Amino acid sequence: MVYKFEQLSRAEVEIMLGITLQQTRVYREIKEEGRQEGEQEATVKLIVRLLTKRLGQELSEEMQATISHLPLTVLENLSIALLDFTSLADLQAWLDAQ
Repeated sequence: MVYKFEQLSRAEVEIMLGITLQQTRVYREIKEEGRQEGEQEATVKLIVRLLTKRLGQELSEEMQATISHLPLTVLENLSIALLDFTSLADLQAWLDAQ
């Protein structure tokens, strides 16, 4: 509904509708999605850094992209599995098995 009133500020829309947007379910859902995306992004960055350190070389853009598209639960599994990796082949085999 807010998009129907693009010319109005958030405060003006809230006054007009008599609600606080932060109290709406839509606002809470959007906020939660943003929190999850931020957590996923931070986890991917950390895992790429750990893998780079563990394997002694930078990961290819393609491999980083593959990792960045993994669901959070799989990323959590990767964060444990990477402790056993000794080469890029180990990482690739693990990714292929997912």
